[in-house]
Amino acid sequence: MNVLKTLPLVALRGLTLFPHMALHFDIRRAKSLSAVEKAMFAGQDVFLCSQKSADVKDPSADDICLVGTLAKIKQLLKLPDGNMRVLVEGRSRVVIQNYLQTDPYFEAEGLVIDETEYETDSELTALIRLVSEEFDNYIKVTDKISPDVHNDIASILNPGHFADVIAANVIKNQKEKQAHLERLDVKQRLESLYTILLREIDILTVEQKITSRVRTQIDKSQKEYYLREQIKAISKELGEDEDEIHALRERIDAAGLPEAVHEKAVKEYTRLSRMPAAAPEAPMIRAYIDLLLELPWTVKTVDNTDLQKSEAILNDEHYGLEKVKDRILEYLAVCHLKKNMKGPILCFVGPPGVGKTSIATSIAHALGRKFVRMSLGGVHDEAEIRGHRRTYIGAIPGRILAGMKTAGTVNPVFLLDEIDKMGNDFRGDPASAMLEVLDSNQNNTFRDHYLEMPYDLSNVLFIATANTTETIPRPLMDRMEIITLSSYTEEEKLMIAKRHLLPKQLAEHGLNADQLKIPADVMRSLINHYTREAGVRSLERQIGAVCRKAARKLTENGDAPIRMTQTMLTDYLGPHQYEHDHIGKSDQIGVVTGLAWTSVGGETLNVEVVTMPGSGEVNLTGQLGDVMKESARAALSFIRANSDNLGLDKDFYKNIDVHIHVPEGAVPKDGPSAGITIATAMVSAFTGIPVRKDVAMTGEITLTGSVLPIGGLKEKVLAAKRCGVNRVIIPSDNKRDLADIPENIRSKIEFITASDIHTVLHHALVRRPEKKNVSDQKSKSV
Repeated sequence: MNVLKTLPLVALRGLTLFPHMALHFDIRRAKSLSAVEKAMFAGQDVFLCSQKSADVKDPSADDICLVGTLAKIKQLLKLPDGNMRVLVEGRSRVVIQNYLQTDPYFEAEGLVIDETEYETDSELTALIRLVSEEFDNYIKVTDKISPDVHNDIASILNPGHFADVIAANVIKNQKEKQAHLERLDVKQRLESLYTILLREIDILTVEQKITSRVRTQIDKSQKEYYLREQIKAISKELGEDEDEIHALRERIDAAGLPEAVHEKAVKEYTRLSRMPAAAPEAPMIRAYIDLLLELPWTVKTVDNTDLQKSEAILNDEHYGLEKVKDRILEYLAVCHLKKNMKGPILCFVGPPGVGKTSIATSIAHALGRKFVRMSLGGVHDEAEIRGHRRTYIGAIPGRILAGMKTAGTVNPVFLLDEIDKMGNDFRGDPASAMLEVLDSNQNNTFRDHYLEMPYDLSNVLFIATANTTETIPRPLMDRMEIITLSSYTEEEKLMIAKRHLLPKQLAEHGLNADQLKIPADVMRSLINHYTREAGVRSLERQIGAVCRKAARKLTENGDAPIRMTQTMLTDYLGPHQYEHDHIGKSDQIGVVTGLAWTSVGGETLNVEVVTMPGSGEVNLTGQLGDVMKESARAALSFIRANSDNLGLDKDFYKNIDVHIHVPEGAVPKDGPSAGITIATAMVSAFTGIPVRKDVAMTGEITLTGSVLPIGGLKEKVLAAKRCGVNRVIIPSDNKRDLADIPENIRSKIEFITASDIHTVLHHALVRRPEKKNVSDQKSKSV
C-alpha cells in the first residue's frame, strides 16, 4: 500500500540509487549535510533524488527529479575536512509530491511506492524469463560480475526487486538509470531492461573483437618496456647511473635505527622497491622512510651540569625570575646525581611580557640543549598534535614529531607556547591529545598517527607557557608543574631596561652607550608615565622610539652625545600617557581605596557609597560583574545583621536608598576581593564616620563577617605603593604571600592582617562605631 511520508531530501549529483541496493558517497554541500544530520534524528530515513543536471552546484527544487528512492542511512563518518561519508540502503521508490522547505535543507512530502504485493501472469513470467536468459548471456561476455551476484539474483522472487538488481549491474548511463527508476510499472521496467541487455551484449561482443585486435600492439609495447629495463640494468652494472633505491637501503642500514624501527623501515623499503616509480603510493612510502631516517632515535646532547656556569648564563640573560632559575638548577643537580632522569614538565603562568618565552630559550642555552618552539594559540585540530593517518592523501606527521625532527636530538627543550589558548571543535580536542605528551609515565611510548610506532619523549624538557590557568583543562594542568611569574616591580623594570633592553635597542638602531645615555630618573619616568603593563614589551618599544629620535638628532646635528632629560623625554614621546592614582587629601565618608588585579598589573580601585532618603533600594553602578554585586549584597546583609554592634537602628535601611559606585564606569570590574572595601564604605556612609585616607584594603567578605584570602597580592601592593598608601589591610591567610613582595617595598608599607570585618573597620575608620543600646531600642519601639 502506497503511503505519504515527509522526510529530509538529499540531491545527488551524477548518482542514482535503486531500491534494495547499497551506495557509498561523500557529502560536501551545506544543505545536504544539514539534511543528513536532520535524518539521523528522525529515524535515519531520507529521500535521495538525482539532479537533472550534475553541473548545477546549488540546485533548486526545479533542478531535482521527481522520482527518487526512500533510503536508510546505515553508516555515517565525519571526515577531517568537515564533509561526511555515508552508506545508504535503498528501500522503495518515492514520487515527490511537493517541497515543504528548501532552506537550510530540502524537506519534501513523497508518495512511497509499495512493490511488495504483485500479481503474476503469463506476460510477466515471460518477461522475467527473457531478462534472466539475456542476463546469463551478458555474464558470459563480461568479467565484471561475480558468480555470487548471479546466484543472488536467481533467488529473487519479487519482479520489481529482480529488475532493479539487474539494472544496477548492467546500466552505466546516468540518464538511463533515472529513466529505469521512473518506470513505476514492473512490466515496462522489464521490457526496457531486456532491450538494454541486448544492446549491451552486442557492444561487449564488438569490444572483445577490438581488444583481440589491439592486444598484439600491446604485447609489442611490453616487449619494448622490458628491453628498456634491461638496458637500465646494464647501465647500472657499468656504473653509468646511481640507483636511488639502492642508496636508500644503504641509508637505512647505516642510520643505526632501533631494531623495531629498522624492521619497519626495511619492510617499507621492500614495498617501495617492488612498485613502479610512477605508482601513486611511491612518494608516500618514500616520505615515510625519510621521516624514519630523519627522526632522532638515539642522538642525545650532553647536559651542562656545571651549576655555577648554568646559573651565570641564566642571570646574564634574565633579571629576576628566581623561581624559574631555582627550579632549573634543581633539575640540573638531580641530573648530576641520577643519569637517567626524566625531563620535567613545567608550565610558566604569568601576564604578557614577563619573559616566559625568552626564559625558555635561556634554559636551553644553560643546559646546552637544542631548542624547539611550538605555538598552540588557536590550534583546534587534534591532528596538529598527533598527525594524520597515512591512508589520507597529503598526510603529514604531527607538530610534536616535526619539532623533534627539527631538533635532531631526543632531549631538546620543547616550548609549548600559549597552551591556554587551544580550542576544540568537530575535528577533535588537541588538549586531550596533549595529555599523553605531557604525562611522564606515558610519553615514552607516544604514538603519532602518521608514524604508527611508539616514540620516546621522556627525555624532552617540556616547558609550557600560559597567561592564565582558567582555560587549561584540569586533567592537563594536573600533569604540569605550575610556576607562577608575577608582574615586575618598578625596580625590576629599571634593572631590566638598564641591563638588557637599552643595550639591545642601541645595537638595533646603530648607536652605542656613549652616544645616548638615559639616567635612572628619566627611565623611571618612562616606566611610570609611558607604559602600563605587567611585563616590559611596551617599555622596550618606547625605548626603541627614544633611540630612533636620538638617531635622527645625531644624524642631523652631528655626533654630540645625548643625555636624556625629563624635558627631552616629553619632546620625544609627547605628554604623559598614564598617571597613577594618588590618595585623597583628606579623610572622607563613604570613600575607600580598594586594590584590584588586572592583566597588566595591580591598580587602585576607589569604592564610593552615598545614602539618600528612600525606601531601601540599592543601586550598583560602574559596570560591576555578578560576583562583585553579590559581594555588595553580602556586605549589606552583614551590616543589617550586626546593626547593634555598628551603632545603627535595626530598620535603618528602610528609609534610605544606597548607591554604590566604582569609578571608571567604562571598564568592566568583577571578583570577590572588593568585599571588605565595599563593606567598609557602606559602614562609613551609614555611620557618618570618615575613612582614613592612607589605608587601602583587599579581601573577600562572608555573611558572618569573615575575611577570606585573595590572589594577586604582590601586584596589588605595588599599586598601593605607587599611589602613596602607607597602610594595607589584607586577609590573615595571605600573610604567607608577603614573602613574594620585594623587601624594599615591604619595608615601606605597614601590613595589617584581618580575619574578620571588625578588625578592618578598627584600622580603616577614624573612630570605631558606638554600639547601640538594645534596651533603648526596645523602649523606643514600644
